[in-house]
Amino acid sequence: MVMMMKKKPLSISKNYCFLLFIFSILSTRSIASHNYADALTKSLLYFEAQRSGHLPYNQRVTWRDHSGLTDGLQQGVDLVGGYYDAGDHVKFGLPMAFTVTMVSWGIIEYGDYIAGAGELDHALESIKWGTDYFIKAHTSPNVLWAEVGDGYTDHYCWQRPEDMTTSRQAYKVDENNPGSDVVGETAAAMAAASIVFRKTNPRYSHLLLHHAKQLFEFGDKYRGKYDENMGVVKNYYTSISGFNDELLWAAMWLYKATDDHRYLSYVIDNADSFGGIGWSITEFSWDVKFAGIQVLASQLKCAMGDVTPQELFQFSKQQVDYVLGSNPLNMSYLVGFGPKFPSRVHHRGASIVSYRENKGFIGCTEGYDNWYGSSGPNPNIVFGALVGGPNHKDEFFDRRGNYMQTEACTYNTAPLVGIFAKLNYLEDMNLRTSY
Repeated sequence: MVMMMKKKPLSISKNYCFLLFIFSILSTRSIASHNYADALTKSLLYFEAQRSGHLPYNQRVTWRDHSGLTDGLQQGVDLVGGYYDAGDHVKFGLPMAFTVTMVSWGIIEYGDYIAGAGELDHALESIKWGTDYFIKAHTSPNVLWAEVGDGYTDHYCWQRPEDMTTSRQAYKVDENNPGSDVVGETAAAMAAASIVFRKTNPRYSHLLLHHAKQLFEFGDKYRGKYDENMGVVKNYYTSISGFNDELLWAAMWLYKATDDHRYLSYVIDNADSFGGIGWSITEFSWDVKFAGIQVLASQLKCAMGDVTPQELFQFSKQQVDYVLGSNPLNMSYLVGFGPKFPSRVHHRGASIVSYRENKGFIGCTEGYDNWYGSSGPNPNIVFGALVGGPNHKDEFFDRRGNYMQTEACTYNTAPLVGIFAKLNYLEDMNLRTSY
């Protein structure tokens, strides 16, 4: 079995994407194979490792410190905060928004199980860290700042985020330079998050929904691919699928958040022409949303087709167990989980001595010479990071320079939050009924 996660501009693998289908149908019991509670805890730690900005007092990943504190300054806008997408230090809006949407979806479906595992507060914090940033980035109804940093200069430099000397130029989409894909995904993230915070923080939920509605209107009225109007992103997160899927995706989440049938009518009226009704879709990722739209639609109609919930559940659990170590190498691809996991993750901050231990400045070249090229394990463990994984032969080469296999991304871990919680709940149920 292959579990390859491919780095920019490619998307999450076909096998792994089926994990998301269980959001609508997981309802059966299963014999646990791994400590899913521990996996859940560590998956949420990963988002703290990826934080940009001024870190809070309750930051648990203590090898990180404040970074990116002048983001947006050159453009006269406050863009401090948000997440670094992977092992680099660029803040890419499209995958960041998808990350927030997926964690929100996990809480919407399995919030009680996440709470039962004692992790709901941490899950909510992971969402709010992203949505607080999106509120800042949406500076007017038809403007969204969609990237901070430059992938070209960033990838020539190996530094801790606290030492950054690379460009922090910010890039936006607007009426003259539209980006319906990144705008639509951000609208979906805000709408999904508004559902999450509806009971615990209704005022914040209302604010998120306000932004989601404005963003959807912006993305639908001024249509265009963001990578065609913001060329700096083209070699990293090209929107290969276009923007139609994000517009449908945003409308579906707005319907769930508002129960306003105008959004459902939008999906129904445009699904065919936008390419969202075929069932041969084999990918769900930060780029391609059609499968997720179909899952949400199936919840409305309660129609699962020829595949039973039990079959989907068993396939999903098999994929999760493979990630956690039930594979030919007996290796967990979730960093920090189990006795054997990748120790040379392609991650700048994790691979260099912690800033809190050594505040001496480390430059780009020094980082490459003394840390990137080191054959030893990373000095810091980036718990909960889901790396690219093995190749088609189930081979995995734990080398820092092997970024296709050893780099992790926030949007890889995000879908796992909900399923870890569900599997942990099933494990507890099995233990209770066995006595």
